This record gives sequence, C-alpha cells and structure tokens, in this order.
Amino acid sequence: MLGADTEPAARRPSGGHCSWAQIYAEIDPGAKHGHAGRPNGAVPPPHKIIGNLYYVGTRTLSSFLIVTSQGNILINSTYERNVHTIEKSVEQLGFKFSDIEILLGTHAHGDHQEGDALIKQLTGAQMMAMAEDVPALQAITPGGKEHPIDKTLHDGETVTLGGTTLTAHLTPGHTRGCTTWTMRAKESGKNYNVVIGCSLRPPATLTPEVVAEFSHSFPLVRSLACDVPLGDHPAQYNLEEKYAKLQKGVRNPFIDPDGCTYEVDIEETMFHALLDEQQNAGGH
Repeated sequence: MLGADTEPAARRPSGGHCSWAQIYAEIDPGAKHGHAGRPNGAVPPPHKIIGNLYYVGTRTLSSFLIVTSQGNILINSTYERNVHTIEKSVEQLGFKFSDIEILLGTHAHGDHQEGDALIKQLTGAQMMAMAEDVPALQAITPGGKEHPIDKTLHDGETVTLGGTTLTAHLTPGHTRGCTTWTMRAKESGKNYNVVIGCSLRPPATLTPEVVAEFSHSFPLVRSLACDVPLGDHPAQYNLEEKYAKLQKGVRNPFIDPDGCTYEVDIEETMFHALLDEQQNAGGH
C-alpha cells in the first residue's frame, strides 16, 4: 500500500460515470484475472515483517507466522497444496512447523483456508474461527477431510499466546464471518499497531444483506488503529515493493500508516460503483 502522494496513477479512480467493471480495471489492474488467477506458485522468500510477525505465504496468498515463547500462531493456511511450501518457509526462518499451536484465518474461501485440516493433522494446532464463517468452513473438505474447528470466536474476542494478543474484528461482506485481525508488535523499543485485513472485495451481485454488511465493515476498518497494514493477498499491501525496499536496508517499509486505508479506498469505490450500477439497472 502506498500513501496518496506516491500512489501510481493507474490505481487512482478517475471519477466520472464509469461502470464498476471499468473502475475496477482502472484502479486494480489485476482484477480481470481475479486474485487466484495470478500465479500462486512463485514464492517470495519468507521474511520478518516486524517484531515477532513473519511472512510465510506465496506470491499471491498471504500466510503469517506469529512467534511466541509458548508456541506459534499461523494465520491463513491457503490452499492445501501450499501447506508444505508454508512448512518449508517456517523452517527456513529457523522455526519448527510443529510449534504451531493455534491456527486462524481471515475468511472461509478455499484459497485462504483449504489447508486447515492438513495443518491440524501435521501440527495438532487448535483451529479457531469466527462463528459467522463456520458453515462455509465446514463446506471446505479437500479430499473428504472434515474441516477442523476447535473453538468458535465472536466479534471483539481475543486470542492470546505467549504474551501476544490478537483481536478478531468481524468485517463481513466478502464472507459472512470475514475476520480482520489486529495485534501490537515491537521494533526498536516502540510498539506498532498491526492490521491484518480481510478482503473487502464486493461480490458481483449486492443483496440488501451484503450491502448492510459492507456498510458496517468499511467504517469499522477505517477506525482501527494502524501503523502496519497487511492483507490476505500480498498485493493489498504491495509486499513485493516493500520487500525490495527492505533488502536495501532502509527504514522498515512495512511501517506504513499512510497506506492503512489504501485497500479500503479501492474496494469501497468498487462497492459504490457496483451498487449504483445495480440500482440504475433496476430502475431505482
């Protein structure tokens, strides 16, 4: 994510009377392929983001490792076929995959949580999920594996392990139980607010229920204290660009408070364009 003063022109909405699809193509060039349409086999090197938070995902699907003194937390297993890639990334960082004690997710889509059962099988981790996403998760059964759900969470509930606390924020719309996670991380003696955002991308058709959900989620996400914006797809926070800067030894580029509303700005623009288009087509 970039601040408004450095945001590429190709990703700024131009305004005017464009369809939602035209606006989407303008400010999100990869949208025509969909997140999953871009290659997800090219793996960025696993790396430290800030404090005890590490990236262990693929090129297009985020997976985050939180290391604590009492075991580790993994957020997003991604596809089942990626689990062993995540395992190798964890070990490359010098940690044990078997030390994962808690497994969390952002939302009940296969590209983010299909691997839950295999990770549970390999590590014995306790899998926790937002209550509203439980039915959708139970329908994700790769190879006939039952989807593990050891604990059901609710909006505002916390998950604590080894001195690290994550708060689960219900930000529905993309799925009923879409979960945005917040935590604090320390670097150079200073605490930073980390936001691991759930996708805010609207579906092709907006029902009254989905409209109500997004109308709740957009302002909620904007209200969260944020210094380090992350997301369930790396493109949502410009991982590749920031990782390149990190390699140059500059100030931690993941500390980016100006970029905290970058993704919500894009998706809310899409949402309103799509809603306007639907209402005009319906004669409202």
